[in-house]
Amino acid sequence: MKFLCDVHISYKIVKQLKYLGFETVHVNEILDKSATKDSEISNFADVNNYVVVTKDSDFRDSFLVKQTPQKLIKINLGNISNRKLQNIFSENIFSISKLDNKNCFMVEIDTESINYIVL
Repeated sequence: MKFLCDVHISYKIVKQLKYLGFETVHVNEILDKSATKDSEISNFADVNNYVVVTKDSDFRDSFLVKQTPQKLIKINLGNISNRKLQNIFSENIFSISKLDNKNCFMVEIDTESINYIVL
């Protein structure tokens, strides 16, 4: 499983995912960095089989309407600490990684639950 972290995702999450053995890049390392349009991020992720990790609801809307990006983790946690977000990833990465063989999915992480949509 490969991850592409959107602009508002901390580099601490990138480091953690790399430490856990996953190929991970931050949008600031590719394309037009922080100026990259959402559609370009989605296209890059789909072509290169990345899971987009984001807080941006535009990606959720695009997934539900157009199924792009094809693989998405949408974080709905507001301004929680990086430590809490790292803990959430650590606790759930095994179940999320089971989706790698699916063509199209979204994982929504909320304060009380984690929801999966697999198409």
